[in-house]
Amino acid sequence: MPHQSSQSASPQATPAQPDREQSLSRKIIHVDCDCFYAAVEIRENPRLQGFPVAVGGTPEKRGVIATCNYEAREYGVRSAMASAYAQRICPQLIIIKPRFELYREVSRQLHSIFADYTDQIEPLSLDEAFLDVTDSDNCRGSATLMAREIRQRAKELTGITVSAGVAPNKFLAKIASDWNKPDGLKVITPDEIDDFVRELPVKRLFGVGKRTAERMSKLGIETCSDLRSWDLVSLNKRFGSFGERLYQLARGIDNRPVVTSHRRKSLSVEHTFDSDLPDEDAVLAQVPELLEELSGRYQKIRNEYAITKRFVKVKFGDFTQTTMEELCALSEKEPFAVEPYRRLMQKAWERGEKTVRLLGAGVRLHDLKARDSVTQLELFEQK
Repeated sequence: MPHQSSQSASPQATPAQPDREQSLSRKIIHVDCDCFYAAVEIRENPRLQGFPVAVGGTPEKRGVIATCNYEAREYGVRSAMASAYAQRICPQLIIIKPRFELYREVSRQLHSIFADYTDQIEPLSLDEAFLDVTDSDNCRGSATLMAREIRQRAKELTGITVSAGVAPNKFLAKIASDWNKPDGLKVITPDEIDDFVRELPVKRLFGVGKRTAERMSKLGIETCSDLRSWDLVSLNKRFGSFGERLYQLARGIDNRPVVTSHRRKSLSVEHTFDSDLPDEDAVLAQVPELLEELSGRYQKIRNEYAITKRFVKVKFGDFTQTTMEELCALSEKEPFAVEPYRRLMQKAWERGEKTVRLLGAGVRLHDLKARDSVTQLELFEQK
């Protein structure tokens, strides 16, 4: 039974009001390229136009689809799908090996356009970014006109289309950019937020995955309108600390700032094998090579990050997977020593004792540039 009361006047509702007023004053654009990798490849080879195209690993080497165009999606092809399966459901699918340096160059071109409108840019990936244009004087201060210009300039400069969403916060801007894809623009003005969010399915909310959506459905929560009938206390009881977040999103509130730089939390490497590793010995034999690559990557950032944990990942032949990690003493001279990783990998493999298609090794990191890093590290080590 929904937990409805005179909730708009309840004490739980009052903390959200200043947040809402603050969020309404911002102008956020979310820019998202349409089928980015595939679009760049089709630009490079126009003869691919109109055919189902995907970028990813080859079926012969057990590759995975990174992205695909809309022609391929009509057959059910999706990102993260095994290439072999994708080719089975779409026999005419053209799979192209990724060319990341080419994609990075196109991404740099796009960011050069973004920088003409604001320096408040938060890249989410090569093909996606948030722009805070609240204080921008471009286009007479109109975020809608800026988004239109950015889309037009992106197409002229790079030859690919981008979709954009404009809203007072990141949550709504991201939803808006997906609303009229491909090559679309959606604007959500402050006075449209309430009606727009009210009818929004809860599965579209940031942080609501498949399992959470299923839990909500069993409780009769399908839309944000349904979610609003639950008070804050009831949501916290059902969903823990995420309950407060749900309470705010259901009202269109999201005060997350546009973050102009991201710091790492972990570093890892993974190897997918052409054929399954048959047993424990074969798995453990791969550890030194994984660590050599991992150590080489860490050397490039060692002055910025300290290692706090080591971890391993094992994906079995049936696609089930497991991870294991352990604390790594800050005083360790050999954080990439083979034996600790072999021990972790052995324990992880013993959870399934099956053939293995993928192995990974990594480290959790602490940002040495973070405030009070020395104190935080000492506390972490004592736990």
